This record gives sequence, C-alpha cells and structure tokens, in this order.
Amino acid sequence: MSAPIAKKQAKIFNEFGNQRIDDYYWLNERENPEVIEYLKTENSYAKEFMKDTENLQKTIFDEIVGRIKQDDESVPFLLKGYKYYNRYIKGGEHPVYCRMKNHENPTEQIMLDGNKMAEGLAFFDIGGWEISENNNILAYSIDSVSRRKYTIHFKNLETGEILKDNIKNTSGNICWANDNKTIYYTIKDESLRPYKIYKHVLGDNVGDDELIYHEADPTFTTYVYKTKSEKFIVLGCESTTTDEYRILDANDPKGEFEIFSPRKKGVEYSIYHQGNRFLVKTNYKARNFRIMECSETATNIDKWTGPSAHDKDVLIEDIDVFEDFYVVSERKNGLIFFRIVDLKNNKENYISFNESDYYAFGSTNAEYKSNKFRFGYTSLKTPRSIFDFDMENGKRQLLKEEEVVGGYNADEYVTERLYAESRDGLEVPVSVVYKKGFKKDGHQPLLLYGYGSYGYSIESSFRSSRLSLLDRGFSFAIAHVRGGEELGREWYENGKLLHKKNSFFDFIDVAEFLIEKKYTSKENIFAYGGSAGGLLMGAVINFRPDLFKAVIAAVPFVDVMTTMLDESIPLTTGEYDEWGNPNEEKYYNYMLSYSPYDNVEARDYPAMLVTTGLHDSQVQYWEPAKWVAKLRYLKTDKNPLLLKTNMDFGHGGASGRFEIHKDTALEYAFLLMMRR
Repeated sequence: MSAPIAKKQAKIFNEFGNQRIDDYYWLNERENPEVIEYLKTENSYAKEFMKDTENLQKTIFDEIVGRIKQDDESVPFLLKGYKYYNRYIKGGEHPVYCRMKNHENPTEQIMLDGNKMAEGLAFFDIGGWEISENNNILAYSIDSVSRRKYTIHFKNLETGEILKDNIKNTSGNICWANDNKTIYYTIKDESLRPYKIYKHVLGDNVGDDELIYHEADPTFTTYVYKTKSEKFIVLGCESTTTDEYRILDANDPKGEFEIFSPRKKGVEYSIYHQGNRFLVKTNYKARNFRIMECSETATNIDKWTGPSAHDKDVLIEDIDVFEDFYVVSERKNGLIFFRIVDLKNNKENYISFNESDYYAFGSTNAEYKSNKFRFGYTSLKTPRSIFDFDMENGKRQLLKEEEVVGGYNADEYVTERLYAESRDGLEVPVSVVYKKGFKKDGHQPLLLYGYGSYGYSIESSFRSSRLSLLDRGFSFAIAHVRGGEELGREWYENGKLLHKKNSFFDFIDVAEFLIEKKYTSKENIFAYGGSAGGLLMGAVINFRPDLFKAVIAAVPFVDVMTTMLDESIPLTTGEYDEWGNPNEEKYYNYMLSYSPYDNVEARDYPAMLVTTGLHDSQVQYWEPAKWVAKLRYLKTDKNPLLLKTNMDFGHGGASGRFEIHKDTALEYAFLLMMRR
C-alpha cells in the first residue's frame, strides 16, 4: 500500500509582514467527509505497514495485561464515617466505586459500577464525584465523547434513585455546600475553557440556576472547591502565572463570595484553611514559593505574614493541612521530601527515602481531624506503594504495594540518576533504568522520554508495562529538561516563553551525553514525547534530524503558530504566559523560529510514529495530521512515517484500563521493528 498523499490547498496567512502558506489547513474541517476519509486512509496505511508485527503486538499486549491484577482494589480512605475505595472485577475495563461504614462487619455499597455504565459506549470516563455532607447524595460527572465535557448526575445512595437533575457541558468540577442540597459547578465556553460557575439547588430547573461568577479574561480559567476543614467554599481563578480566590461560608450558600486577595499579575498563591487561619503558598517575593498565613477576616496580601522564609534551593510544591499538623511537599535537587509540622508540640521533622532517584506524593488525605498522613512512593524499578505515616510517633505503615502478576523482582533492575552538561553549562538531570546485564558498550537500544513544559515535572514512576521493553534489552531514560520544575521555579522559567529552545537543546544534549557515555548510539537511540512533549519531538527533529533512529510523537502540539493565533481553539488564550502571545511581534518571531510544522524542510528525517485522537480536546487532531502530510511531501528519506488516529477517543486515549495498552503495544512493536 502506498503512503497517502494529502491534497494541497493553500491558505495564506500574513502577520507582521511575513507570509505563511498552509497547504493542509483544510484538514481542520472535522465534519468534512474528505477529512475523515483521509484519516481513515492513513490508519489503513499504518495498519498495513505494521501488519508483520501484529503477532508481536498481541504478545506484548498480553504481557502487559497479564501483569495487571484483574481483581485489584484501592486502599480505602476514611471520610465522615465511611471507608471509600474502588475495585476492579476480572476482565473489567472500568472501576467500581464503593463504600462501607467504618465499623465491624460492614456491608459494601456500590455507588457506581463503571463497567455497567460504559456498556455500549466507545469511550467512558467518570470525571469525579463528591458526597453531600449528610453522606446521602452522590454527585458525579460523566464524559462519553472524550472531549472532557462532562454531564453531572446525582444519585440518592439511600434509595439508589438517579435524580432528574442533569447538568451538561461542565468541566466535571463539583462542590457541595453544607446544606445537602446546593452544589456549585463550572461550565465551559466554546473553546472548552471553564469560565462560569453556577449554583444549583437539587430539584430546581437547571435552566434557572444562578450564575455566581463569570471569568471574562480569556487567559484565566475558574473552578470551585471546599476547604478540607469544610468551613469555606473557595472559588478559584488561575492563569499560568496569576491566581485569585473568593471565599464563602459553606453553611451559607445564599451568601456572597468575598475576594481573598485580588489578582496581581505574576503573583501565584494557593490557600489552605486551618483552625482560625489560612495558610498561603505563594511566590510573592519568593521565586520558589514560601508559606505565609493570615486570619480568616484579614486575607489581603498586605496582611500575609510568616511562618517560613523563602529558600532558593527548595521548591514548595504543596501543603496538606490537618487539625494539628500540616505537611509541606518540598522538592530539592529534583526529589520530593515531606516536612511534617506539629503545631501542638511546635516541632518539625522529615519523611526520608533511601533511593537516589524516586518519586513520592501525597495520597488521599480526606480527614481533617487525623494524625495520619498518607503518601505514595515509587521509582523506575519500585512498584507504587501506599503508606500511612503517624505524625505523632513518626512510624510509617505499608498499606499496599502494587502487585505485578506473574512475579517481579526489583533487584533484577538498576536505576541511576545522572547529570548531563548542557551547551550553556548547566547540569540536566537524567533518570535511567535497565535490566541487569545491560552493557554500556554503545550498541544497546535506549528510549529517551521528555516533556519540558508548564512547570510539570516528569517523575521517576514505575510502570509494569515498561518491562516489555526492558526485558527485550532496552534501557529507558527521562531527560528532565528545562520547562519542567524539577530543579525549581528557575528551571521552569528558563524553558518557557523566549527561553523555550532551552527545552529542545537540553533534550539533544542529554541524548548526545548518553551516546558519549556508551549507553547507546545514534543507530540505537529512540525518542518519545506526548502533547507538549510532542512539540519537543517536533522541534528536536528539525534541529537535529540525524540524531535519532526513530521517534514517537503522541498527540503532539506541533502547529504552534496557527493554533496560538486562533483564540477559538481550546487552551490557546490561557497559554499566552507559557508560549507567548504571537500577536506581539517578538513572540511571533521567536515561536515561528521553532514551530515544528512551520519549520519542516526537504531533508532526511528519522522513522516516525505519530498518534492522535479525533476528539482530542487538548491538541486538536489536525495538528499531527497536517504535520504528517507536510513531512511526507517534503522529506527526502525512505524512513517510515505513520499516522494513527483513534476515531473514538481524545487526548488521553482509550478509557479502559486494558484497552489503552493496545496503543502501548503498537508503540513498542514500532520501536522493536525499527531496532532490527
């Protein structure tokens, strides 16, 4: 089967005296039958090309699914006298959400059975759920299209009745007032931006719901939640670099929200109610954030005081509050530490970990009046484990370790934390895992992963699916490039806006470092990135098309200029602080200089597998489709270029816990095929 060639139909853009010609803009027409037919033809071509690997794909899929415990169950968490958990049944794609009363010999109550609810649907996702204060009414949100537009439903847990109140076009964000009948929710505009918050009273006509807040600034999104103390409802507004909150007594849903501290460009803050005060995590005069506090009644920024100073070497990531304690998640040298603050005894201590490269995270800590802090721990070779830490006596208890069915011995694998020198002299952290016996002789295959955007840190987490690569001789590495926040706020800021190219150059420099240190070679190094990491892939192969054997770009953000100039596209206006506003010439010129789609040239490129979803709400399907069309027309090599569009799903792929690994198996088979 010959590779599909998309027709060319020129659309001309003129900006700042520069003319851009987009021959494939017509692929933006989602409802155009010709577009759908083209995507299907690309799918057929990819399937035909990968035909000889179908048995391998099945083998890998069976391996991955075979490691997953079929009848798994989460660790229950306690909330208002009930233990909540979810479990999977054998063969079930979706979780079953359950609860039971916290006493001896309790009876399980099934709140939601995802498998039954998903019957007949190509995609199904429960976005979130919240219980009313009296434990009787469950509010939950459902997406059956994969556009992250959720419908909120209500269920009476005493009678099993599904109430008639259905609220469409929401973000899935739900917050109960303390009166057991009033909820707050967020709806989306045409660009899928959460921009309005409404109040609904059970039994009332949804069309009569009261508009509580309208976020008119297109660079901001809005959301609502209740403090862990259950005293306040919080209405939040955020952009990439600025936050603002309003608060309301949760016992007074007829009251008016009062502003906590007005937005001030560049000032980020989060609020946590505790006792008769608020703790505030903020970057105000503190690049890496610090913790401040204020009273319940004097909350403006000029009233914020201590209790902790700014540390330029420690990034404050989060705070978890309890009645007598609070836990600070700190990141130093890329690794997470937990600082426990004991208010009763005025003491502090840390939860420490042994591995040189790992990831720790706060787990579900729903109970305010508790002395137990629940956290998770994992590394590239250590399955995810859940612990309870007693903040009074300092003892930790292992509650569960992820089971790898069929047996798994972490001692058979090796993890390393390396540092690669960038071209401007900084040390870029690199996390590596491989199976014992891996020879650093320059002949072994290595998959290098990267992201590098939004200050999102890529963590060293275990995935049992990855064993199918490691056991076939691959090593796996993460390049913690600038644009992430692994080394603090400065690491993020030096990989965004007019410094974005640092992310791309860091990735290239890490690849060359791994080749120099004999972990792999140009003939054996592969690259993977998704979404904004797909932008990373697109830019890297334009800057260094000779460096990688093959590249996988999953749901890649590659048409930077056209997307960021179109305010109707989801996420565009809210991301000016990340990429820059191309309506300003200095940002336009810089973004144009690296935009993957705009910089495709007639040259040799590596083998590539590009994936997307027709209903993607984050990166529209046409970006990768256009990119592949242009690459195929211009590239001068004979390396394979495949586009796989999932016609039923969106940004996150399939919704089932097994189904999603069909894509994983395809990707691994592609890598192994290119390895030959």
